[in-house]
Amino acid sequence: MNHNLLVGQSGGPTAVINGSLYGIVSEGIENNSINKVIGMINGIEGFLNGSTMEMEPLKDSGELERIRTTPGSFLGSCRYKLPEDLGDPVYPKLFKKMEEYEIGYFFYIGGNDSMDTVSKLSRYAASVGNDIRIIGVPKTIDNDLVETDHTPGFGSAAKYVASTVREIAIDAFVYDNKKSVTIVEIMGRHAGWLTAASVLARKFEGDNPVLIYLPEAAFDPDAFIEIVREKMESVSNLVVCISEGINDGNGTFICELASDVGVDNFGHKMLTGSGKYLENLIKERLDVKVRSIELNVCQRCSSACLSAADLNEAVESGRFAVNAALSGETGKMISFLRTDASPYHLEFGTVDVSIVCNKEKPVPKEWIISDGSDIGHDFVLYAAPLIQGSVDVPTQDGLPYFAYRR
Repeated sequence: MNHNLLVGQSGGPTAVINGSLYGIVSEGIENNSINKVIGMINGIEGFLNGSTMEMEPLKDSGELERIRTTPGSFLGSCRYKLPEDLGDPVYPKLFKKMEEYEIGYFFYIGGNDSMDTVSKLSRYAASVGNDIRIIGVPKTIDNDLVETDHTPGFGSAAKYVASTVREIAIDAFVYDNKKSVTIVEIMGRHAGWLTAASVLARKFEGDNPVLIYLPEAAFDPDAFIEIVREKMESVSNLVVCISEGINDGNGTFICELASDVGVDNFGHKMLTGSGKYLENLIKERLDVKVRSIELNVCQRCSSACLSAADLNEAVESGRFAVNAALSGETGKMISFLRTDASPYHLEFGTVDVSIVCNKEKPVPKEWIISDGSDIGHDFVLYAAPLIQGSVDVPTQDGLPYFAYRR
């Protein structure tokens, strides 16, 4: 078989997606069974257009080490969906290109749609008798991939959310003699893992955020107004955290009540405005000061809140992926196995990628309490180990010193 390694990144980035890239590239360079390590510029779409770069010179220049703590996708990303029909001409075209590059190992770092790409490429390879080994390395701040305890990127994003919400709560408390509501809108379409992380911001029972709403529980705007009214009798400056994907339980997103929403290349609704809708609702129904804050992409691109646990696991998952491929595995996604809860211990494994893609892992119903307006302690026990430790990000002239693709 050929002995070059091809790696790419896809979908929305995270603060540690380049940690996984660093792990794959480092392990590939160090292994004598691999000749060249080649990066796809802008994922599978860029590779189709012949856009690649060799990765080993980055080690010689010292840039590879900076990649480890650089947020975003160093190689660039794409949202390219491969056809469902494995007989489509794009498949032989892709594999002809891989043959030209003498690729024996293919790694794709991404979330649900990226695992769909890994599944399709693996199935096509099997159908034509091609022995390229194809592995998916998970990433997503949404933490919604099945068959894995958690995903790289979630820990750092959860740490950012909890830290930011705690700062917002401190800020809201300044004017304690005036009632106010602050609504924080957090990423999460169908799964509320990241919004649930806001519970980590609490310093004591009853602390802000007092109310937390996830997509997994049906949202009733009228009931919401009544519980806000009730909570403000004991908490003057109320902080409420909501997922962007909160919905009525029948398929209508709350943000759709205010305006029409568009769709992306995968047909997913582009959600925004749930916080603003609730801000206006409170203005109409309650005579209090109210503001809404949308954390937006800051949740996934902040290096200031890197979790050391998250980054270390991202790097090691990349290294594990290379060794899994070298041992003969293909058509797999790297899985995270929590073998001990206290003290926390993690091991890596592999799972058939075809049972992962196009599925979503929700927050367990039993972790959502108080009729859907709060998060229980079981989630705290689950998430707390993933946000531990800080990372010393290199600086230059007082600012983060990131790696840039030139």
